[in-house]
Amino acid sequence: MNKIASFTIDHIRLVPGLYVSRKDRVNGTVITTFDIRMTSPNDEPVMNTAEVHAIEHLGAVFLRNHEEYKDRTIYFGPMGCRTGFYLLLAGDYDSRDIVPLMKEMFSFIASYEGEIPGASARDCGNYLDMNLPMAKYLAEKFLSGVLTGIRDDQLNYPE
Repeated sequence: MNKIASFTIDHIRLVPGLYVSRKDRVNGTVITTFDIRMTSPNDEPVMNTAEVHAIEHLGAVFLRNHEEYKDRTIYFGPMGCRTGFYLLLAGDYDSRDIVPLMKEMFSFIASYEGEIPGASARDCGNYLDMNLPMAKYLAEKFLSGVLTGIRDDQLNYPE
């Protein structure tokens, strides 16, 4: 059986960043999958499920309400390894194309106050597993440490 594309990336050399994971065609439309890598794989602790869950809710709400990207957003959700998130957008994009969007989204999460959207028993299957303070901390860390002043090696997978 062939490895899937994401299993061919050298995770030992991968640093936190914003990468194009793959591009697929669906009915003539390019779907770009982004790897939003928030932690250094196999090097630093992974994110806990509570903060991942909070970031997922806030990020999804932000993207699906964004004036320019709401109709292009296919999916936003966590990686199973808990080192980041996947974002699928309709359109043919490079990593640099969405840096402004990611800065906006992570700023939104870092400064969010109030109840997390969808964090109720009626709206979510695990609504108690949320950690807004830690989600805000991680969003600010990614925003200031990666997205602000992002380098080429944080936009392109290691060779």
